[in-house]
Amino acid sequence: MKQWRQDLPPTSVIITFHNEARSTLLRTVVSVLNRSPEHLIKEIILVDDFSDHPEDGEELSRIHKVRVIRNEKREGLMRSRVRGADAATANVLTFLDSHCECNADWLEPLLERVAEDPTRVVCPVIDVISMDTFQYIGASADLRGGFDWSLVFKWEYLSQAERQARQKDPTQAIRTPMIAGGLFVINKAYFEKLGKYDTQMDVWGGENLGIVIQFHVQKISFRVWQCGGSLEIIPCSRVGHVFRKRHPYSFPGGSGNVFARNTRRAAEVWMDDYKQFYYNAVPLARNIPYGNIQDRMELKRRLHCKPFSWYLKNVYPELVIPTSEGGPGGSLKQGTACLDSMGHLLDGNVGLYPCHNTGGNQEWGLTKDGLIKHHDLCLTLPVYAKGTTLLMQICDGSENQKWRHLEGGLIRHTRIPVCVDSRYHAQRGITAEKCDSNAETQRWHLYNHNH
Repeated sequence: MKQWRQDLPPTSVIITFHNEARSTLLRTVVSVLNRSPEHLIKEIILVDDFSDHPEDGEELSRIHKVRVIRNEKREGLMRSRVRGADAATANVLTFLDSHCECNADWLEPLLERVAEDPTRVVCPVIDVISMDTFQYIGASADLRGGFDWSLVFKWEYLSQAERQARQKDPTQAIRTPMIAGGLFVINKAYFEKLGKYDTQMDVWGGENLGIVIQFHVQKISFRVWQCGGSLEIIPCSRVGHVFRKRHPYSFPGGSGNVFARNTRRAAEVWMDDYKQFYYNAVPLARNIPYGNIQDRMELKRRLHCKPFSWYLKNVYPELVIPTSEGGPGGSLKQGTACLDSMGHLLDGNVGLYPCHNTGGNQEWGLTKDGLIKHHDLCLTLPVYAKGTTLLMQICDGSENQKWRHLEGGLIRHTRIPVCVDSRYHAQRGITAEKCDSNAETQRWHLYNHNH
């Protein structure tokens, strides 16, 4: 069994909650206390973000080492976390969500990395707790956090070279462009130096890039990397997390507007001219007010933070910059309907849906080498035959992903005489049919959101 440093610093654990089920919140708190060395937990600070039943927090405050702070009105995740951090007395802060279960020996490897270098921001491997049965399900440790140009967080597999290195030493820390946001450990002085959280962000969304971009899932990540720190996932540490299918609370102003406002603040502060690719991917965001960012820009100047071009080159070179010949920002239209991923992912089919001109599921690009791209997936003809349903598969540049957009609107496969056709979209999705220049279901217009 690994021997940890004897001088590991104790931590203040900060958990914010709003209308969390009492049993779930209790499970989180008890797992922290039961699966951590007592001397390493200085306190657990519960920040009650104006829940409907204040007695939930009052009951938990009777537990040894637990302190409860209740907001007098709904403040949201970022402001609540900052309030908890300000009240903390330890030199290291551990942020957890209110629906977690800490696993055995979860804390020591996180504290050790921060003790070695206070500019590290570290997080555990995040396992899955079933929302339906609350079963604990282990996750792969061969993942890191990333995002696309719409600034939506996603998990990515490590490269083959990185996976081979991990086979030799599965305990080594994993550098990650972004963290999932909710669960991480950070030196308190460094957290304060980085400007804490952007307290003008509402409820949720864009917290990762935040510190990063700000300081969190869309905010914490940019900020840490660009301002001299680093982000790591520590495979020896595991914490389970309930991933909800929907948010159990309401979003003032609507969830879409809240997310767009928060991510737009991140883009405006941290992405320099590259923010244009974000606006191409999420055109609707251009019309969402994002408030005053003067203090964030001043923080960036004061900390001598590196530009986003440095981040792309040194931290996330895998994020492909869209080319003028194709990429995020376009729709393939057929009358008032558009080619739509229908929310499907890898190996899923595609369909037609009324055009909304806001990117997302209808964001496609025709590249100069003939690929029809939706983020990192390409429209693929899996079998060389007419009537075949087209699927979204990882872009590999193979022949079955090559198309030509012909004059008149047909999208023809480069090898065999079939064209992208919508006539059976309601039953089988978009299919490849024998090319027919008179068929309206084969006429596609590429509409660029910039024009």
